[in-house]
Amino acid sequence: MSVEQIETLIIGGGQAGLSMSEQLGKRGLKHLILERRRIAERWRSERWDGLHANGPVATDSIPGHPFPGMDPDHFATRAQMVAYFEAYAATIAAPIRCGVTVQTLSRAEAGGFHAETSAGPIAAKTVIAATGPFQRPLIPPLVPEDAGLFQVHSSAYRNPEQLPAGAVLVVGSGASGAQIADELRRAGRSVYLSVSRHARPPRRYRGRDYVWWMFDLGMWDAPGFYPPQRHIPLAVSGAYGGRTVDFRRLALEGVVLVGRTQAYRHGAMHFAADLAHNLALGDESYRALLDGADAFVQRQGLTLPEEPAAREIPPDSPCITDPILRLDLRAAGVTAIVWATGYGLDFGWVNLPVFDGSGRPVHRHGVTDVPGFYFLGLPWLSRRASGFVFGAQYDAIRLADHVAAQVERPAG
Repeated sequence: MSVEQIETLIIGGGQAGLSMSEQLGKRGLKHLILERRRIAERWRSERWDGLHANGPVATDSIPGHPFPGMDPDHFATRAQMVAYFEAYAATIAAPIRCGVTVQTLSRAEAGGFHAETSAGPIAAKTVIAATGPFQRPLIPPLVPEDAGLFQVHSSAYRNPEQLPAGAVLVVGSGASGAQIADELRRAGRSVYLSVSRHARPPRRYRGRDYVWWMFDLGMWDAPGFYPPQRHIPLAVSGAYGGRTVDFRRLALEGVVLVGRTQAYRHGAMHFAADLAHNLALGDESYRALLDGADAFVQRQGLTLPEEPAAREIPPDSPCITDPILRLDLRAAGVTAIVWATGYGLDFGWVNLPVFDGSGRPVHRHGVTDVPGFYFLGLPWLSRRASGFVFGAQYDAIRLADHVAAQVERPAG
């Protein structure tokens, strides 16, 4: 079989891969994107029906490519996000092939890289791995399959009707866990929500979305470094017009909060005695952003409306003051568990010395020690914004400049 020759190969057709394509195209650099399924596939098949983007469309978009015909403060639906990325790919004339899986990537004997794909071999001088952070759904190996419970990761959860009748335990207090628990409660389900460490910003404060406050305070530019920072889930929601996630308020509305999930034994789930502590950490991050915003307003002399009510914390419900440490699932009527427990990386197809002993990518802002091989789209690749839609282009610009410099460098 003949080997196709490519200058630069981008693996992944999501926000990172498309952003890289735009920047390479602007520099006149020939390239090809391979996407194993469809453009924005994870938005299509790994998000629930009622999901809205966690940021307003003014920021959950590629800089220079605003959402057409949408209020910048609105939150896009899953379908709107898919349509946006399809339109973006068409606008930049991205050279993308969908339905092609890269099975292995290794160094080529003659230099550059050799990719075995489902559509045949490809030789490339430069490769950018832009497959993103949401690669392998993680479910802790706690509850055996024969426990008689319906178990689903948040990536495969679609709607309340998908779950059997009965109460639901949601494990995870990031954006997915908080939103799914709220959706289930609104559907009339009895819900238990396992809350671990998290940060929870206000949805809006003094007339601005929290995303803009983070820009004003320079928080999106916080530098990334190796090894990557420990991930702290961000509890934020764009659903129902955008809401501040407040776990105490969820408890007042009927959701039973429990601490971090620790173990499953003899039909019962056991939780850590850390619920109050985890809520306090979330409150601390919440107040810190309010304090930072107030200080910014004062320094800049802005005339934004004060919002003292934003500092009011709802009272603790009994589930907080007397937390459940052991829950007999059958007695509680729990028939299903939704694991909103995040994702792991899966670079098993990369046969290059670019990982540490734990399998984590080793790079300096996306540049590896293997000349011509780059990572793009990972959280904290170069700064806090790297893993977000609006942040991908920042890294793509820098890496495209690096690629261009390698192309222009004289041989020898």
